[in-house]
Amino acid sequence: MKMTRQERYEQRQQLKAQREEAARIAAEEEKQKQERQDIRFMRQAITQAKRASRIGEVPIGCVIVRDGKVIGRGCNRRNTDRNPLAHAEITAIRRASKALGDWRLENCTLYVTLEPCQMCAGAIVQARIPRVVMGAMNPKAGCAGSIVNLLEMKEFNHQVEVVRGVCGQECSQVLSGFFLGLRKNKEQK
Repeated sequence: MKMTRQERYEQRQQLKAQREEAARIAAEEEKQKQERQDIRFMRQAITQAKRASRIGEVPIGCVIVRDGKVIGRGCNRRNTDRNPLAHAEITAIRRASKALGDWRLENCTLYVTLEPCQMCAGAIVQARIPRVVMGAMNPKAGCAGSIVNLLEMKEFNHQVEVVRGVCGQECSQVLSGFFLGLRKNKEQK
């Protein structure tokens, strides 16, 4: 039986709608997979933050991931190392660069428990890291959206995709717990 022009048109439209629906479902599945991966690696950054807390440092942690593997880790060590550059992100960037043998950290994602400061945001841009996932925002010193957004400035030669709020509550609680402990210790003295 021969199809009319209208029937052929309707069939093409139906096939197009089916392809679009399949593409939408695939995109949603990919988004969910990325969200699960973001949570998994943010939890590793939280582990680094807790490591900093155990040595008396402000609990900030960072991991850098490429192809599903952690290639750089860092936790805040400014007081321990007596070095203002010993931020979690700087340490992780240094280690990731060493692991790759290159200063360009293309195709990597940086996970950090607290929004980066101006120094770390600048290092992220300079390292060409294409994606940053943050836990808690930093309204007093954050340079990825709170005070200024150095990561997404169109004026720079490199912009970063930024994801905010992954495990944000947990990241905030780690920081709050640390500062609460400091205040209690101060009151007891």
